[in-house]
Amino acid sequence: MKLFPCPHLSGDVELTEEREAHIATQHPDLLPEFIVEIGQTLFQPDQVRKGERIEAETRFYRWFKHVKEGKYVGVVVVSESAPNTRHWIVTSYITRRLPSGVKK
Repeated sequence: MKLFPCPHLSGDVELTEEREAHIATQHPDLLPEFIVEIGQTLFQPDQVRKGERIEAETRFYRWFKHVKEGKYVGVVVVSESAPNTRHWIVTSYITRRLPSGVKK
């Protein structure tokens, strides 16, 4: 398991081996090459948005000029508060633009 600091959530965000394998399989353009950018996105995002369907979901986006000649890295995090606070990555992906209509 990897841990990434996330000031927005006031704690670390977990990337489990299972979720890392999921991302590498579903988004091979992101992993393993851009694992550092996932951490940078969580640490200093350009935008943070609440999830549309799941209240405990937060989406982080950051633009990188060097990722596929200029793309965003998106990281989707779910936070659990009971019994202990836990933040974990559900998925992460590369996108050329931010989704529209999402609450900031």
